[in-house]
Amino acid sequence: MHAITRSPLARKSAVASLAAAGAAAVTLTLVPSPAHAAEASAVQAKTASVQAKAEAKAKAEAKAEAKAKAKAKAKAETVKIKHIVKAGEKKYGDDLDGWIRTALDVMDVKDIPGSYEGLHRNIMRESSGNPKAQNDWDINAQNGIPSKGLLQTIQPTFDYYHVKGTKDSITDPVANIVAACNYAADKYGSMDNVDSAY
Repeated sequence: MHAITRSPLARKSAVASLAAAGAAAVTLTLVPSPAHAAEASAVQAKTASVQAKAEAKAKAEAKAEAKAKAKAKAKAETVKIKHIVKAGEKKYGDDLDGWIRTALDVMDVKDIPGSYEGLHRNIMRESSGNPKAQNDWDINAQNGIPSKGLLQTIQPTFDYYHVKGTKDSITDPVANIVAACNYAADKYGSMDNVDSAY
């Protein structure tokens, strides 16, 4: 019997063929079938959906928490302002100087800018210090909404810029000053920047 011998070249070729066949087998096992690909895609979509819902829920919770904190802060400020207004009547007196000082204390709580000098100067120009002053001749009066109070605000402006905790009356000296200063801060940066009708 004759033994079959292979040349070294044939052996290398056989080994190379086996290696190639093995690599092809491995490749075939690593490439997912269309069913597996669809399943993997569905899992990824579900994971993304769950993550998106979790992120949306976290944002909603953070927003609700921020809203609750803002509401609590506003409530605490209102209580503090009511106390300041009540104490201001006794502490400073029921006159122009006292009204301005009480208003400045309230404005400090609400971060509304303004100085004693700026308030006093504008009050004297607008009403001569009379909290019951009313303008019956300008365009606002002609439109049925006359300017009233120490800083001559019209009712819609007072209502919009009114600071909770002060009295809800346009002719209340402190409420009028604070609302007018709140308006001036929004429109001019501060009542201190106002030097004429505003």
